[in-house]
Amino acid sequence: MSPAFTIPKGQPLAEQKVMHIRIEEIRPNPHQPRIVFQSEELRALSDSIRQNGILQPLTVRQCGDFYELIAGERRLRAAKIAGLRSVPCIVMEINDRNSAILALVENIQRQDLNYFEEAAALEKLITYYGMTQEDAAVQLGRAQSTVANKLRLLRLTEKERDYILENQLTERHARALLKIASPQERMAVLEKITKLGLNVEKTEQFIEEKINHAKEQENFKKRSVLFRDVRLFTNTIQKAVETMQAAGIPAESQKMQFSDYIEYRIRIPLIKKE
Repeated sequence: MSPAFTIPKGQPLAEQKVMHIRIEEIRPNPHQPRIVFQSEELRALSDSIRQNGILQPLTVRQCGDFYELIAGERRLRAAKIAGLRSVPCIVMEINDRNSAILALVENIQRQDLNYFEEAAALEKLITYYGMTQEDAAVQLGRAQSTVANKLRLLRLTEKERDYILENQLTERHARALLKIASPQERMAVLEKITKLGLNVEKTEQFIEEKINHAKEQENFKKRSVLFRDVRLFTNTIQKAVETMQAAGIPAESQKMQFSDYIEYRIRIPLIKKE
C-alpha cells in the first residue's frame, strides 16, 4: 500500500492541465533524492516510451524562464534517450520545501529509491527544511520509528554503503552492522558475511558473537591489569616480612589462595624487654 500524503498547498489538482514542454526547457530537480539510475532500466523505459508514449505526465514548476522538475526524473531521462523533443507535464505552483517533499514521496511511492538514498533524502528534509522526524513521518505516511531507523543508516560510511549495494545486501544487513562501532571492523564483517553468503539471521548471529567475544577479551584485559596490581601488593607484604626477619624479628607469613581471593596470615612475636 502506498504511503498517505497530503498534497502541499498550491494549485488544486482539478485545475491542473497537462501541457507539453520542450525537454531543453526542463532542468533537473536539485532535491532529487535518487542518485543511481540503472542504464538497463532507462533503456527499457525508453523503448516503452517509443511504443506507447509517456503515460503519466511529469510534474514541474516554473522558475523564471525555465521549468524545474519536481517528479519524473526517470521518465525525463528515458524520453531523451527515446529522442522526444517535448514531454507532457503538469505545472504546479509550490515552493522549494514542498518541491523537495513531492520529489521524495513520488520516488518512495514508486519504490525507485534504495534505502540509503531514502535515508539521505529524509535527512535533507529534516536538517535543510527544518522538519522534525515526526513531521517527516506524517508527510510520508510512515511510523516515526521507521524514519529514525532509516536515518541511522547514514552512520555507515560511503564505502560501506557502496559495498552493501554492490553485493545486494538488504537494509536489515545494514542495520545489523550498526552494532559495531569501528568502520574498519564493519568492513571486515561485511567482507566475511559476503564471502560466506550469510542471510540476515546468520549475519545478526555472527555480529552478536563477535561483540560478545570482544567483551570477553576486554574483561580478560581488565582482570589481567587487576591481577598485576594484586601481585604488586602481595610482593610488598612478603618484602615487609623478609625485612622484619632480616632485622632479627622471627616473623612468619602464610599465603592461602582461593578461587576469588587471597588470604595472608602474618605472625609477629612480641619481644619482651629484659
